[in-house]
Amino acid sequence: MHEFLTRLPHFLANHILLAAAFVVIILALVAVELSRRFNGIRELTPAALVQMINRGEPLVVDLSAIAEFEKGHVAGSRNVLPSQFDPEHKDLAKAKTLQVVTVCKNGVESGKAARRLVKAGFANVATLAGGINAWRQADLPLVKGKR
Repeated sequence: MHEFLTRLPHFLANHILLAAAFVVIILALVAVELSRRFNGIRELTPAALVQMINRGEPLVVDLSAIAEFEKGHVAGSRNVLPSQFDPEHKDLAKAKTLQVVTVCKNGVESGKAARRLVKAGFANVATLAGGINAWRQADLPLVKGKR
C-alpha cells in the first residue's frame, strides 16, 4: 500500500486527463444518485408493490401501449397512454393525496410520468423499478385483456 501511495502523485502528474475524467465520472455518479434520492419519487421492487396492492393502497397507472397492456398488466392497474397522460386531468387530480404508482414496460416512461406527477403536486409517487419486465422476472402474475 505504501508503494501505491508513493507512486500515485507521479501517475496523476503523467496522466492528468485520465485523472480528470475519473473525477468527472465520480461527480456525475454522485449527482445522479443524490437526485434519485431527493426527487420525491420512490422506486419499488415488484415485491414491495405486491405488498402495497395487498393493503389496498396504490392507484397503479400503467403507461404501456394498449397492445402491451392487453398482453399483461398488474391486476387493478389503469391503462393511460403516455400521450394522454395529464397530471392535471380532473380524475387524476382527485388522487393527489393517494399513493400513485406508475408502471410501464421497462421503467423509462413511468419515471417521466412520475416526475410530472411530483411537479403537479402529488405527494406520494412511486415507480415500479424495471417496469413490467421486472414484474415478469419476479414470476408474478399478470392479468391479460383490457381489464
